[in-house]
Amino acid sequence: MENILNVTFLENTFYQWIIAIVIIAVALFSIKILKNVVIRRVKKWSLTTETTWDNFIIAVMESSVIPILYISSVYFALLTLKLDVTVDKVIHVAYLFSFTFYVLKIISAAFKKFVYSFINRGEDRESKEKQAGGLIAIVNIIIWICGIIFLIDNMGYNVTTLIAGLGVGGIAIALAAQTVLGDLFSYFVIFFDRPFEIGDFVSLGSENGIIEYIGIKTTRIRTLSGEQLICSNTDLTNSRLHNFKRMEKRRVVFSLGVTYQTTYNQLSRIPEIVKKIIIARPELQFDRGHFSGYGDFSLNFEFVYYVASADYNIYMDNQQAVYLDIFSSFEKEGIEFAFPTQTLFVNKENRMHEAS
Repeated sequence: MENILNVTFLENTFYQWIIAIVIIAVALFSIKILKNVVIRRVKKWSLTTETTWDNFIIAVMESSVIPILYISSVYFALLTLKLDVTVDKVIHVAYLFSFTFYVLKIISAAFKKFVYSFINRGEDRESKEKQAGGLIAIVNIIIWICGIIFLIDNMGYNVTTLIAGLGVGGIAIALAAQTVLGDLFSYFVIFFDRPFEIGDFVSLGSENGIIEYIGIKTTRIRTLSGEQLICSNTDLTNSRLHNFKRMEKRRVVFSLGVTYQTTYNQLSRIPEIVKKIIIARPELQFDRGHFSGYGDFSLNFEFVYYVASADYNIYMDNQQAVYLDIFSSFEKEGIEFAFPTQTLFVNKENRMHEAS
């Protein structure tokens, strides 16, 4: 029996081959138990929890960790054998490629999960996921570049020169593309700070419109006149931008003027008339109303109320209804609106005296 175990095959005795096979068998059996018993039970338990991170961890273990364990069990079993230098190097390189691939896959998936968890805290999940696509793509590129450098370094190559070259090249690219990099960093600001989102109605200078798309370099706004306005992300983050979708309620200030022939009793009733008209509408909140001053041709009043909605159509519908009700009430009360006129009063007695 000892003679058989000492028989050499491919520079290794049967005993060494048996040890390698036993290591592989035990490892595969243990991984099988981990997969079919432990992970399966944990998966059933995760269905009862509210968080999605446990589901994510289980999915990562099934898609990446289990393959790493399979590959590692075979690799470390083969390390117990004496193999040809070339074969040993090929196996080592293959293992590094596989291990690096799955590790980078785990890191990439974890970052993606983190971003989506951050997104799910708010509303408009679908639009935010589209916006996050550019960020995820950029970070994935960085992750895989770092992984490739790590792989090259572990294969025995000197990466110092490569890293130095990348550093010099990065500086040259940064100087040549300052505007692009500025827009890229502004994209990160927009994504994490969220001054506006897709679907928001914004005002930028003299332009008004709805945010349609947020890209790595530009943001596209559909203006009220119908055309698409394309702005660089840097311009948006450096500008004073009004976001009307974030407005909880709209403050409305309006003035009206009546003629100087209006009586005192009519003047004193005007604030109460307008107040009743405003508070009669459930979407409006009356704030104040006052006789504000004497104009060149009118007695002026100022009124303030709030619309409990940011919707522009609701605001305009209510404003129109208030104006029409004011017109109707003033007509019933005999109160006349003022308009730019001048009335000349002539003293007849003085004219007759001058004529004589």
